[in-house]
Amino acid sequence: MNHKEVGAGQAGTFRIGGKFKINRLGYGAMRITGGGIWGPPDHKNEALRLLRGLPDLGVNFIDTADSYGPNVSEELIAQALHPYPSGMLIATKGGLTRPGPNQWKPNGDPAYLRSCLEGSLKRLKVDCIDLYQLHRIDSHVPLEDSLGALKKAQEEGLIRYIGLSEVSVDQLEKAAGIVDVVSVQNMYNPTERRWEGTLKWCETHNVGFIPWYPLSAGSINSQKLIAKVAKKHDATAFQVALAWLLQHSNVMLPIPGTSSLAHLEENVGAASLNLNEEDIQQLDALEKSE
Repeated sequence: MNHKEVGAGQAGTFRIGGKFKINRLGYGAMRITGGGIWGPPDHKNEALRLLRGLPDLGVNFIDTADSYGPNVSEELIAQALHPYPSGMLIATKGGLTRPGPNQWKPNGDPAYLRSCLEGSLKRLKVDCIDLYQLHRIDSHVPLEDSLGALKKAQEEGLIRYIGLSEVSVDQLEKAAGIVDVVSVQNMYNPTERRWEGTLKWCETHNVGFIPWYPLSAGSINSQKLIAKVAKKHDATAFQVALAWLLQHSNVMLPIPGTSSLAHLEENVGAASLNLNEEDIQQLDALEKSE
């Protein structure tokens, strides 16, 4: 695979909310933090260098959250890129508390979500969040209350678009009756497709589907198959997984994360990797064989 002159634009484009055009291969900014997604990164200068390299690679969609660090990821994004390049969409999330490293607890209380939003606005140095996502639905708080808080903020001009994360079709249907949902961020990869119904809902409603954890370990057989396809294309297993996601659905918006600029450049190479019909059929069958 030729890695020269690759860019995220080769992945095609998608319009968030039917309006804001982004390249379909974005960047997930969770990994520019410390171990356990806690505290600052070990190599802050490398993290800043990576973020500053995104525009040159055609990456104009960054996904982050106030819980990454917490706060660290958003602060680094602003330090590296503010004032943001024209056409750059910064998406962030709120609704999780962080008791400690690798610990995540939902909190959908409207007052808490408001404080999350206000903190993100300040750290990202913007007056309006382009895409604000409810990080998790809190089973202890009515969805109408949680999304009602985001809808109010949207009416105030503090949020442009609203998205959700880790949601079922039933939850989406309910949410869509409260706010205009423009994106869904669920775990999804070649061997983990329990949210296929949610993806189909997104396709029907032209809602962006943002898959996280794009390359799970899977079984030994699945690893061997992905490696075989990668070798055939002189690519990496990660590039194959990303290319499959991009070709699997037109609403798919992969956001591979890394703390290394070299790895970022490698990931973006997936935008120009075209899998053939045989490759697609073999990879499509992976989930059934797991």
